[in-house]
Amino acid sequence: MKCVRLILILVSLLIGSIVPGFAELRLENSPIQSGLLRGHIDLGEKVIYADRQLKTTPDGTFIVGFGRDADPHQTLIWIDSSGKRHPYQLSLKQRTYDIQRIDGISERMMNPNQEDLQRSHQEALQVAKARQHESTRLNFQEPFVWPVVGRISGIYGSQRILNGEPRRPHFGIDIAAAKGTPVVAPAGGVVTLAHPGMFYSGATMIIDHGYGLSSSFLHLSKILVQVGDQVTQGEVIAKVGASGRVTGPHLDWRINWFEQRLDPALFVTAMPSR
Repeated sequence: MKCVRLILILVSLLIGSIVPGFAELRLENSPIQSGLLRGHIDLGEKVIYADRQLKTTPDGTFIVGFGRDADPHQTLIWIDSSGKRHPYQLSLKQRTYDIQRIDGISERMMNPNQEDLQRSHQEALQVAKARQHESTRLNFQEPFVWPVVGRISGIYGSQRILNGEPRRPHFGIDIAAAKGTPVVAPAGGVVTLAHPGMFYSGATMIIDHGYGLSSSFLHLSKILVQVGDQVTQGEVIAKVGASGRVTGPHLDWRINWFEQRLDPALFVTAMPSR
């Protein structure tokens, strides 16, 4: 029995790091602010994060995302097959972010009226609902690809100063491209939101990749799929536009783990050349 246990541990070391003291809880990558942590547990075990029991794939894989300014000290609760709880402390790598200055935003966009605020609030609720979708799709395991090839004009986490006024950080990657440029699915999934024109984000679409991970596509000129459609990686799903609160045509691509906003750059390799 001890020999079998030793073999299991050696195999685990080859495919992922074992959490000290918890041989059954294996982490596949290092935790980082704005990143996605992947781990693995055995059959009959559970993992809890922030009072949420994490769903696991048939092979025991789980994921958990951390926001831009997540506290570097986080805790996972591993529950073994006997029901005993084991807390494990995570130490997230901290990041620094750039400051971007953007001028030329219209007065209405800078200071929306009450009607616009009510509209944007209702639209935010629709987006939040779509991002809470938790399916058992396995598309999140696919190596993501860029939805558009182009010049990166805005990066995740940067704080934007609009018309000289500091605003909330940017939570996506902006890719400059001509209006009408095809947008492809970075990974497969199901469409959970397809809105023709939101106040801030314009034509907006969300794709669920499974286990709480989703992609959002903002400022589109045209959406080519509908809610409920199944899409595959590389499939053309929309076209680049300049709808909503923008100064020019581009795609704003965002990734969420439920309400946590993640950095898409951590999911892809370097931008390919045109």
